[in-house]
Amino acid sequence: MLTDIIKPNLDVIFCGINPGLKSSNDGHHFSGRSNRFWKVLHQSGFTPYEIEAVNDTVILNFGCGLTTAVARATSRADELSKDEFDDALETFTTKIAEFHPQYLAFLGKAAYKAFFKKKEIPWGQQPEEFCGVKVWVLPNTSGLNRGFSLDDLVGYYKELYQTIHQ
Repeated sequence: MLTDIIKPNLDVIFCGINPGLKSSNDGHHFSGRSNRFWKVLHQSGFTPYEIEAVNDTVILNFGCGLTTAVARATSRADELSKDEFDDALETFTTKIAEFHPQYLAFLGKAAYKAFFKKKEIPWGQQPEEFCGVKVWVLPNTSGLNRGFSLDDLVGYYKELYQTIHQ
């Protein structure tokens, strides 16, 4: 089981689609060896050093939190059904309303598309807010997502970092 790492009024809550099997088994976010999340977070400016997954709760010290759209762990996010996203929306909405970060960053387009009932969306800041929170959609750092180089990922995340800290 993967536990949220969140507290009220963070700069940003990063929202993964759902836990990977390794992260779920380890109990630490983005613990898969091929996942580039912690490296990207550091290189884009969010953290002064690269956090190790076993120390994932340290992310709170840097104004960031972690959650997932759907709680069920899978080896691939495309194993989730539309119904699972629909069923998760109420709990997710309550969580974001309660903790109210400045920004909510969806990692990958799947959860955002499912929650907002959209077919096509751009990367970056979205026109709608969610529970009064500004929304960004960033490329997923999963090792399965090879459509983005490390430099590409860092560029997208750095844009959010700069927006938050300007």
